[in-house]
Amino acid sequence: MDPNCIFCKIVTGESPSSIVYKDENIVAFLDIHPATPVHILIVPHQHIPSINHITSDHETLLGKMYTVAKQLAVENGISESGYRLIINSGPDARQAVNHLHLHLLGGREMRFPMG
Repeated sequence: MDPNCIFCKIVTGESPSSIVYKDENIVAFLDIHPATPVHILIVPHQHIPSINHITSDHETLLGKMYTVAKQLAVENGISESGYRLIINSGPDARQAVNHLHLHLLGGREMRFPMG
């Protein structure tokens, strides 16, 4: 854990958030600045600064993040209509918090360029 990381503080319960999923490895919560009607951040408990810091030891954890994303898409009614999963890495990708996180984005008003 990084004591200065807002996501680590959410994982430990030190900072408030709207948690929608939590287990021993993952926490998911509503983004405070949603870009779409459904905007959930899926975060590992382990402090990993970015995708550039993952190793083969993280493969199971990363798989779990995607499994949780699928579950949350179903629970939020966007699994059939469509959703995006995004991981930003580094400042040029607009990674705002240096703690690996997966964005689940979807909903009727989702507008993104194709790509």
